[in-house]
Amino acid sequence: MSNTNDELLTRLTKIETLLASLVEQRAVKEWYSTAEVATLLGKAEFTVREWCRLGRVHAEKKKAGRGTAGEWIVSHAELTRVRNEGLLPDPNATRLRS
Repeated sequence: MSNTNDELLTRLTKIETLLASLVEQRAVKEWYSTAEVATLLGKAEFTVREWCRLGRVHAEKKKAGRGTAGEWIVSHAELTRVRNEGLLPDPNATRLRS
């Protein structure tokens, strides 16, 4: 009986560890890097950076510590908007039609 309890306790400990890991992975962040957004949306990081650069996604630049360019970051609210509504219209496409 003691052996069964030990096995059960070991299995429960493993389950708790895995559950904690899953919760940590799904934790909502305030800001996401382009790499994180790409992973969450199933796109290439280059694609997400282009969306930011072209204004298809509302994003901000964060100082990166190397040079003056900085890195794009996307808010959780914007990530949710993109998932639900898609990309913003391409501002360059409207200029071309005019």
